[in-house]
Amino acid sequence: MTYDPTTANPLNGNPLKTRGDVEQALHALFNPLLPFFSEGRARVRLSGNAAHFDRIAADVEGFARPLWGLTPYAAGGGSFDYWDYFRDGIANGMDPDHPEFWGTVERTDQRMVEMAAIGFTLRMVPEKVWDPLSGKAKDNIATYLKSLRRYAYANNNWKFFRILVDMGLTRVGVDFDRTLTEQYLEELDGFYLRDGWYRDGNVRRIDHYIPFAMHFYGLIYAKLAEPGDPRADAYRERAALFAKDIRHWFDDDGGTLAFGRSLTYRFACGGFWGALAFADVEALPWGEIKGHFMRHLRWWSRHPIADRDGVLSIGYGYPNLFMSESYNSAGSPYWALKAFLPLALGADHPFWRAEEAEAGFDGAPVPLRHPGMVMQHQKGNVVALSSGQQNHQMRHGAEKYAKFVYSSRYGFSVEVDERGYERGAFDGMLALSDDRRHYRVREDNEVAQIAGNTLFARWKPWDDVTVETWLVPAGDWHVRVHRIETPRALHATEGGFAIARADLEADQCEEADGVARAQSETDLSQMVDISPEGKRQGRAQRALPNTNLIVAKTLVPQLLGDIPAGTTVLATAVSATVNGVDPGEAPAMPDLGELEALFRREGVTVSAIDIAERY
Repeated sequence: MTYDPTTANPLNGNPLKTRGDVEQALHALFNPLLPFFSEGRARVRLSGNAAHFDRIAADVEGFARPLWGLTPYAAGGGSFDYWDYFRDGIANGMDPDHPEFWGTVERTDQRMVEMAAIGFTLRMVPEKVWDPLSGKAKDNIATYLKSLRRYAYANNNWKFFRILVDMGLTRVGVDFDRTLTEQYLEELDGFYLRDGWYRDGNVRRIDHYIPFAMHFYGLIYAKLAEPGDPRADAYRERAALFAKDIRHWFDDDGGTLAFGRSLTYRFACGGFWGALAFADVEALPWGEIKGHFMRHLRWWSRHPIADRDGVLSIGYGYPNLFMSESYNSAGSPYWALKAFLPLALGADHPFWRAEEAEAGFDGAPVPLRHPGMVMQHQKGNVVALSSGQQNHQMRHGAEKYAKFVYSSRYGFSVEVDERGYERGAFDGMLALSDDRRHYRVREDNEVAQIAGNTLFARWKPWDDVTVETWLVPAGDWHVRVHRIETPRALHATEGGFAIARADLEADQCEEADGVARAQSETDLSQMVDISPEGKRQGRAQRALPNTNLIVAKTLVPQLLGDIPAGTTVLATAVSATVNGVDPGEAPAMPDLGELEALFRREGVTVSAIDIAERY
């Protein structure tokens, strides 16, 4: 009998068409956690995996994160048999005399993150976890949550966690100093750019934290704020603007752009659509919002995202620690349950009554200046040409933020051998080496600009080597032009899109002068060298296993060649399509002079890197 890993996915087999289907999905995701609750029910330990914070905090993460789905479900009238687990767990975890006490917070701490879910629960359903408790237990909880206020929350989306705890304390009648509540709201407003976009803190980084954190929490606040609170209207207005852009990070099949950090939170990416419904913000027609939401859950139902016991794994399309962050414990993936926020709404809400509508994307490129991207919609895929963003302090930061191109269908790969130049995947990247062993790729930019539908960046892989890169959309293709100035000879490997590789090597590959193609049962990925000078050698790289986020074994078309000292111009046409979709002829080399003139013309250049500083 053949083992099908998707059967371990708790969503597998669920049609995910109705509100009832979504309720069933929530139960299916939570139930595998039951055997892992501790005796006092204050901790949930799912594996021996470690994060940079302490083990107790990781256990608290496993305990608290399911509340993001269970709380709205209860608020919407859903029946759940295990509220006593959370009631007992909260009481015991915040009792300094109990063996399962969560520990005293003495600095900025991961517990601050997890208390947000508890604050949300106190605000939404106090009758489940607060009202039945003794006076002593309530005093312990109030003391513990107020003790967190002695320390600064991280200067990013964490500030919303303080706000959510404050809303919970207010709901259950606990008195506290609200001075910092207002200060944190003002500081969060300082992260707002314009056109609905935020940055997450003071770094120039715009990723999925904008929809599933900044807007998600803002929309919860907008729904639950006191009448007349001016920020509630601001949060709704910003989210309505943002929806018109962020929809382009989703494809017509429900997949979302694989880009940036924290992707192990998986369908939290769809939480924004549910948050719009929760806050009654019809930013798009309800049928379109529901379509994005439901298609996204269905996309995830088809991937092996859980272990055999049904517990969500660290990873993205399958269990994968290579792509994880230092702050990912075994409980981290349960932020995915943010997607279940619309279960707080009754079945008569227009979100649930609406018929799903198609996304309605066409093939025209869509420039998004704040993240510095140009989006290209294809059948079952969305591609983002990317100017690159700040990625320091992130594991695999260059791969997560600085590739030239990202995709919902093909994901991206992380490199697993920094001394394995010949074995690198380098999908969406240009890797340069001066010893054929070590290598450099784009990590950040000196300049990053967008003009119309074209991106430009200047970056330095070494202090004495400069690369200028232009990215140009061209239907189902895109064109990359690199001008490399180097005082010494280098070797270059440039990669296309990674596609799933058959275990029995049944795929078809072409490796020729100036051409690299790989075709599987489902996809065609290809690169064509359109450089004005000599052609590079094509290769279909069988990437090291478990490097790609979506599938464990991949083929990556690559073009390889020598770069002499001096100035060299490389140009590459790149595409990947579902089998049966004809991408057409590879485009020709663009006129480099016209590209340069485009970015010289006054008034058309907007710096993607400087947006955070300018606004």
